[in-house]
Amino acid sequence: MPRLRDVVELSKPITWFPPIWAFLCGVVSSGVPVTDRLPFLIAGVALTGPLVCGTSQAINDWFDRHVDAINEPARPIPSGRIAGQWGLWIACFGTLVSAVVAWATGPWVFAATLLGLACAWAYSAPPFRLKASGIWGPAVVALTYEGLTWFTGASVMAGALPATPVLVILALYSVGAHGIMTLNDFKAVEGDRQTGIRSLPAVVGVDRAARLACVVMTVPQLVVVALLAFWGHHLVAAIVALLIAGQIRAMMRMLGDPVARAPWYNAVGTSMYVVGMLASAFGLGAVFGL
Repeated sequence: MPRLRDVVELSKPITWFPPIWAFLCGVVSSGVPVTDRLPFLIAGVALTGPLVCGTSQAINDWFDRHVDAINEPARPIPSGRIAGQWGLWIACFGTLVSAVVAWATGPWVFAATLLGLACAWAYSAPPFRLKASGIWGPAVVALTYEGLTWFTGASVMAGALPATPVLVILALYSVGAHGIMTLNDFKAVEGDRQTGIRSLPAVVGVDRAARLACVVMTVPQLVVVALLAFWGHHLVAAIVALLIAGQIRAMMRMLGDPVARAPWYNAVGTSMYVVGMLASAFGLGAVFGL
């Protein structure tokens, strides 16, 4: 049997932070006091982080085990620390446990979790293997990491379908996150071309992909600012606008050398993006919360 530490490594805990952040944005946007739904909040954090996200990492590592044997031979599966079919069994077990926890949390959370799990399998597993597409791969990751987890947070707290404005804002931030996921592909352009993965940088070139990613990240946020101002939350709209201005400045520097500076932008520009998400969530919670 695999050791627990190897199973934890397989689930890549460092990747749990983005969906948990989006989940917390959903919690804030609901406007419901945390103390009113504390057990559901704890279940939601476990669901979005170690369960669904951790399971998606196990699925990805299982179906990428032959590639990892070349690129990352020290990973748990190619190294033999998780041997035989254990990687697949862990992925299946994680899928089942995630579904059970989601079912106990509420019908809307259950539906969002099933969609997220389906996306995780479709992203990595044949015949879909959406990660090979520069359009569908980033779209699926953006939807699950930002939109579905935000939806889960809002649903966990409200105990119902989130308000329409919350759904609109989380959808806009999900669209913008497509650009963030595209930037993540810059680190493996040559490898993608050699293995037939049609990431946007590999297909249209690094410069064009970088400019497209910047547009995709910026436009939805501008719509968020306009909506927040229209709903009367001018202070939050101004904060998000300032964060967009900071991102644009960082984008201009990044575009000078996208391959070298994409990691820097992910640390600087993406941080401003997710802070804007949280600021928008506070605005929604204040205006539309209970």
